[in-house]
Amino acid sequence: MIPDPPPFQRFSQPDAFAALLVCDHASWQIPSRLQKLGLEPGELQRHIGWDIGAFDLAQVLSRELGIGLVAAGFSRLVIDCNRHLDDPSSIVASSDGTVIPGNQQLPREERRQRARDYFDPYHLAIEQELQRLRQRCEAPVLIAIHSFTPVIGGVARPWHCGILWDRDPRIPVPLLQALGREKDLVVGDNEPYSGRHPADYTIERHAESQGRAHVCLEIRQDQLENEQSVAAWAKRLTVALRPILSQPALYRASEPYRPERHVKGVIT
Repeated sequence: MIPDPPPFQRFSQPDAFAALLVCDHASWQIPSRLQKLGLEPGELQRHIGWDIGAFDLAQVLSRELGIGLVAAGFSRLVIDCNRHLDDPSSIVASSDGTVIPGNQQLPREERRQRARDYFDPYHLAIEQELQRLRQRCEAPVLIAIHSFTPVIGGVARPWHCGILWDRDPRIPVPLLQALGREKDLVVGDNEPYSGRHPADYTIERHAESQGRAHVCLEIRQDQLENEQSVAAWAKRLTVALRPILSQPALYRASEPYRPERHVKGVIT
């Protein structure tokens, strides 16, 4: 019998910087009790089930930068770790035109159990790592790794990567400048998604609300197709991030804030 995936994986490094990598959509695995949510493995391994290539990149970047990593151990179709629990997209009934049979008309208790079993342990692990890093500085840094599809809704996305951020420019602005020096690289400033999007959760909970410097990195999935391309992106990001992470001012808390959220048309 194949064992269930753990709710999270934690990878320790030498703590070259007081910083932590997180990967919310690292896995397409489904706990056995959920019976693959009624989907075939081929469906689960599509982008609807996880961020393709993101976990591979996060692991190599963790080693190259010498900082720890916490990665979710289950598919976002079980419950999305980057959504508020009361967000309609927390547990989706369909994704990119694919109906998710195991997510139809879920009882409230099943939603609560998924939060207790998977969502809560993942975010607790992040909190524990950040608290551990607080022994070294006032405000540890948080870096989130995601990937995005080359095409959505029939529209091609030209960006090779995106830097997502809201009010705190300490990492995003110098990172945009560093990556922008590569003339053949198309870098999105809050593209193809925006760091000001109210649905996002991990950065808000663990960084924005604590005044911690942070950034969310989105890499296009066709840029992470094999070991060589993952290694190339890890090297590029390491070269860009290392001097930024070497700035002492990065580890002091700024003014905390929480973005306004829209849930079912209501700002909460």
